Amino acid sequence: MSKHLMAAHFAAFSARLAAGVALEVKEGPDLAEIGRTIEKIGKGFEEYKSANDRALEEVKKAGTVDPVTKAKLDKLDAEMDALTELKKDLEAVAKKAARSNLGGDQSKPVIPEQVAYKEAFVNWLRNPSDPQIQMDLKTAQKAVEAKAVQTVTSTGSAGGFALPEQIESTVARLTIDLSPIRQISTVRQVGSPDYKELFDVNGAAFEWVGEAGARSQTNTPDLAEVAPTFGTASARPRASEESLDDLFFDVEGWLQTSVAEALAAGEGAAFISGNGTNRPTGFLTGTPVVTGDAGRAFGVLQYVPSGQAAAMPASADVFLDMVYSLRARYRANARWVTNRSVLAAMRKYKDTTGQYLWQPSLSQSQPESFMGYAITEAEDMPAVAANAFPLAFGDFREGYLIADRVGLRITRDDITLPGFVQWYVRRRVGGRIRNSQAIKLLRIATT
Repeated sequence: MSKHLMAAHFAAFSARLAAGVALEVKEGPDLAEIGRTIEKIGKGFEEYKSANDRALEEVKKAGTVDPVTKAKLDKLDAEMDALTELKKDLEAVAKKAARSNLGGDQSKPVIPEQVAYKEAFVNWLRNPSDPQIQMDLKTAQKAVEAKAVQTVTSTGSAGGFALPEQIESTVARLTIDLSPIRQISTVRQVGSPDYKELFDVNGAAFEWVGEAGARSQTNTPDLAEVAPTFGTASARPRASEESLDDLFFDVEGWLQTSVAEALAAGEGAAFISGNGTNRPTGFLTGTPVVTGDAGRAFGVLQYVPSGQAAAMPASADVFLDMVYSLRARYRANARWVTNRSVLAAMRKYKDTTGQYLWQPSLSQSQPESFMGYAITEAEDMPAVAANAFPLAFGDFREGYLIADRVGLRITRDDITLPGFVQWYVRRRVGGRIRNSQAIKLLRIATT
């Protein structure tokens, strides 16, 4: 940006202040606002339970639900969804507002070379054709490489650079906030797409012996290899050239948010149903079987049939079967993973005493629960349909592995779309089932 243009922007800004034009300042929600939303959720669920109980009574008496009751139940269902989403949004905004505006991991020491690289990088985002800016960025890049705090990859004349550590760590944190499977899985930072883990399938055997008894040879552990499949996750945010000329346009913050949202959206589907070709292998990929842990091959998930050919279970007993098909060691950290439409159906189930199995979140930052286990909402989970797997239950930290290649790379493109600037941001991401005994699925089928 030229000095004349910067001066013009500053003059316009000063004129607005002199004229008394108020600048909008947005503040994050306070705890009272989140508390009011939680209170509405609690009251809404009580109304929902009453309406659903009335609908069940009408089915018993007349074999069908009165249209008025059905309409009220549908309305309350939608309101519960809206309130739950509002609570999540308020918590996300409050969490973001609580963070430092400096970005990056504030627990790490400030490294002057990284700070200088970040400043040069942001200047390059706005105006890469300026020879002085290009020189400043290359100088800052060499200083970072000399410090060996980050591996920087450039593509020479194509203008590709690694994102500064502060920006990259902020993108990573935002992606975690937006990607539900990342939040609950094991995530490794790796340096090569050839990364593999060895997993102890059965554990070492042992025996009890007396003081003078003979010691037998016990079996050694069986090791299985877990090799995540990789693909390049990329984002192409774009902005108008005019917006980059605006002194007050936060190009750094905009880039971080745009890239994180795009990466999270693409990863969400891949970690669930990716086919493993140039992308992660999702935990639903493959052919799950009904066979229990003792007789099932490693890497293959077990499913529990819903008992109905094209519908959710008629009885909550099926969910109990899912819970107790999981070994006790995995149940301690287990959770449900499904989409919103399935959650709406799960709200209606009761136990043998008439108590609802789904419970809303009535405290800040706590998820909804079903049968006492937390729920993770993932919109990329399949809908209810014949032979689909719309619900998963298990310990995903134990059960699914995500592998990130270190470093985000970026290339600036102001040629393809006249009047706009695109940034091609990419990184290598892999994923695969880590322990197939730790996740169980619900299959919509009779057997």
